[in-house]
Amino acid sequence: MIELALSLYLFFSVKYVNSVYSPPTSEQFQSCLSSNHCNSTFKSPINLAKVHTPDSRIYTDFSESSSSLNSSFFSLNFTSLKPILTLKPKSETEIKKAILCSKKLGVQVRTLSGGHDYEGLSYLSQSPFIIIDLVNLRSININLKDDTAWIQSGATLGELYYKIAKASKILAFSAGICPSVGVGGHISGGGFGTIMRKHGLASDNVVDAHLMDVNGIIRDRKAMGEDLFWALRGGGAASFGVVLSWKVKLVRVPEKVTCFISQHPMGESMNKLVHRWQFIGAELDQDLFIRVIIDNSQEGNQRKVKTTFQALFLGGIDRLIPLMNKKFPEIGLRAQDCSEMSWIESIMFFNWKSGQPLETMLDRDQRYEDLYFKAKSDFVQKPVPENVFGEVTKRFLEKETPLMILEPLGGKISEVSETESPYPHRRGNLYNIQYMVKWKVNEVEEMNKHVRWMRSLYDYMSPYVSSSPRGAYLNYRDLDLGTTKGINTSFEDAQEWGERYFRGNFKKLGLVKGKIDPTNFFRNEQSIPPLF
Repeated sequence: MIELALSLYLFFSVKYVNSVYSPPTSEQFQSCLSSNHCNSTFKSPINLAKVHTPDSRIYTDFSESSSSLNSSFFSLNFTSLKPILTLKPKSETEIKKAILCSKKLGVQVRTLSGGHDYEGLSYLSQSPFIIIDLVNLRSININLKDDTAWIQSGATLGELYYKIAKASKILAFSAGICPSVGVGGHISGGGFGTIMRKHGLASDNVVDAHLMDVNGIIRDRKAMGEDLFWALRGGGAASFGVVLSWKVKLVRVPEKVTCFISQHPMGESMNKLVHRWQFIGAELDQDLFIRVIIDNSQEGNQRKVKTTFQALFLGGIDRLIPLMNKKFPEIGLRAQDCSEMSWIESIMFFNWKSGQPLETMLDRDQRYEDLYFKAKSDFVQKPVPENVFGEVTKRFLEKETPLMILEPLGGKISEVSETESPYPHRRGNLYNIQYMVKWKVNEVEEMNKHVRWMRSLYDYMSPYVSSSPRGAYLNYRDLDLGTTKGINTSFEDAQEWGERYFRGNFKKLGLVKGKIDPTNFFRNEQSIPPLF
């Protein structure tokens, strides 16, 4: 799901103007790529597999064919609206050449793995830039002897899951449910998923990585050192270099798992049910994951708010029903409400695509609704008062397509120390909230109306969520929280948003950045500034 932020970006396009620095043309950059002068280690010219100019179809796709929009960009006064080039390298050597030419010519690098990027930071920039699209680097090698896999960063979760399913009926990877998400960005930001309460986040299951640094040197875990390896697993890898591939630990799952959906119209009884879920969602057996989705449905001319409980249980119906009757009898689950299936089929189930062929997982260009959106996130540490869900219902009735997803934490996530990886939202957090509002008309007035509504809802929720700082999830990136000011940004200026994502881990991330990339070459509007 690639962002449609670019659509408005182009709508308000302005020409890059700078009296001191004139960005290189695409021809100049291509000349550097094909020359031997950038680095003496290259013995012959390198021809990149794909070179796209700003007017090529690959970049037009971002604005015309994508499925969502986040609007925070438009408070940033962007000046560079299109990449100088979009590159699709087929080898690590080609990536090195692109990095070295970018350094030489003074342009930024944006690394694109899948495009599920809420703020478009993988393909938009305030400064002259190129895109390194890793789509051609997507090999997946599964080792059944030690239950591990090496995955190149350009692979999608769908491709990974499909490959695992073809190799084994009892192996899985603990990561998200959206098949078109790129592995590279998902893992480096944490990685929520339906089996995380049993097996941890995607980033918790990384055992090695290959990173190309600012000098084009490739480092594995041993060569990069434990501090940098720590930073990559939840700290946002784009701040430190280009992660070429990840080695991950696969996990064991039953041959048959059980899923169910329980849908209810919002009202007083429904508010009580959601309120009750807050007390048990993070405390249930680790094999059981129940998330809550609150959205709108249209019945004739009437708009109604509904709540859906969507669940995965790592076991059979015979174990699930007694467990639910004991821990969550209010939902009234029956055996006929449940379906047993393989783990890979459960991914389809959570995508509302049950019954479709598994090859659907391989579609990198999946299109959802043709909508723009603004999203935000929270972490909840104490159950929210029941009346709050009544107020949410009133606000949801004002909008055609609002959405809240409540995902339970606890289990394995809480067993890991908050300093063991950059992702800190562990013990003491009951669940995460993802807020989203969508709209169809690509106009500034329409955009502002929906963004104001989202910010108002976010403000309303502030007394009921984490505080000091108010937490946010890196993979639901939100530029409302603050941005850096380019290469001269001080670490202190970035703390306001940095501590929301990383809490006390932000300082260590800055120190790691200061060692691996002291000149802050790899940077974006919410990258880690170097701290010395």
